[in-house]
Amino acid sequence: MSDYTYPVLFGMGSGIFARLIMLRTDYRQYPTYLHGKIIHLALGFIASALGAIFVPALIEENITAITFLTLAASQFREVRNMERNTLVQLDRYELVSRGNTYIEGIAIAFESRNYLVIFTAILTTLSYMLFPFLLAVFVLILCLIGSRILMDGGKLKDIVEISYVKPHFEGEGLYVDNIYIMNIGLTERREEILKYGMGFILKPKNFNARATIANLGQRQAILHDVSTALGVYRDSGTPAFVPLAKRDLDDGRVGVFILPQERDVEKAIEVIGNTPTLENAIRLPTNRQTEEKDRGI
Repeated sequence: MSDYTYPVLFGMGSGIFARLIMLRTDYRQYPTYLHGKIIHLALGFIASALGAIFVPALIEENITAITFLTLAASQFREVRNMERNTLVQLDRYELVSRGNTYIEGIAIAFESRNYLVIFTAILTTLSYMLFPFLLAVFVLILCLIGSRILMDGGKLKDIVEISYVKPHFEGEGLYVDNIYIMNIGLTERREEILKYGMGFILKPKNFNARATIANLGQRQAILHDVSTALGVYRDSGTPAFVPLAKRDLDDGRVGVFILPQERDVEKAIEVIGNTPTLENAIRLPTNRQTEEKDRGI
């Protein structure tokens, strides 16, 4: 038996365990159970094997084996494409769509988690070879904690304050607080909206948050998550019941209008707050202003 057998097995096991920790199906029901999970676990096994073998290959100066990491990177990019294409197809049949920005964020996340598996396998294999076993287990625990933190990312509640506001009509215009949502002409539709509708105001905590929640993809992600968690009072062909999120152009607040099947204010606020802050939606205009001041512009 080779001297590298146990370190490689430990690294592979650590990588697979890290992928298991990062793989979960929540209220959004993605990845699907069971076959979607099998695909990601299989890819996690491949990623952990590549990471674990990397260390012995580097020690033995086997440059050919190391080049497999480059091949793996190209394959994991295909994971992103696979997830993107799958979600785009599924999005056509959602009553409240995810939107392209949300889909791209999910696809990037699944690709990046395979790289976290590789790094976990590399670090745990190396620590097993260099340090006592208990220290290698400690390194594994640190890797799992780091992977979990990186997996979660930012939440909307970190950048906005969320409050419930009952929707109301001014004439035929539907408003959440003073934010215009849409025009409803039919009296029956207005009655149903007042009966089932809920409104929320998202107040940005700073100027960067204002720019972030202005992104249409971020707002669509909020509507999708709330509709998935609480249900949605609509069917195809009823545009008056489509959830919407509109901005107050003066102060950057966002009014969210939804028609959930479960009218639970506290749960809705929790879901909105836990909506991920999409990487493609994050804007940092204050950083640019600071840089311009430093350069004397």
